[in-house]
Amino acid sequence: MKRAFLISVLAVLFAATMASAEEFTLKSDQIGGQLTIDQVANVFGCTGKNISPELKWTGAPKTAKSFALTVYDPDAPTGSGWWHWVIFDIPATATELKTDAGDPLKKIAPTGSIQSMTDYGKTGFGGACPPVGDKPHRYVFTLYALDVPKLGADEKAGAPLVGFMLNSHAIAKASIISYYGR
Repeated sequence: MKRAFLISVLAVLFAATMASAEEFTLKSDQIGGQLTIDQVANVFGCTGKNISPELKWTGAPKTAKSFALTVYDPDAPTGSGWWHWVIFDIPATATELKTDAGDPLKKIAPTGSIQSMTDYGKTGFGGACPPVGDKPHRYVFTLYALDVPKLGADEKAGAPLVGFMLNSHAIAKASIISYYGR
């Protein structure tokens, strides 16, 4: 009888713990299934506004010491995809990136964060611009919770190197996938 009671109590406690544990989630009120003209580049024949979307996250691991975000197009006809945004050393206290935080000159990104090189050959957010006639491309926004406060890279670091470092220190990831075609 005591054993059955103890098992019941433990089961209830486990269920309550699991119900209260929040899943690491990345959200945006500005992007969903499709990117808008705001997130489209203004190069290569595209005439978008090149504004990074607002992004918010919840349920981050309590052990996270910093965050990083990448935006990657695996459908780009390069053989290696296309990196649209790489930002890291986002403080562990942050829970969002505000609209247009991807413009380093505006200094909207959280203090201490670093925006490094994209495949556009510059730092900051570079919007979508798939070739005319291609199927809509996927734009994968991935937020990394990291086990280090600083990644040890700078703004000159290329996306593949930063990606390697992120995956070496990731304790959790959350993603949003949006599409854009023209």
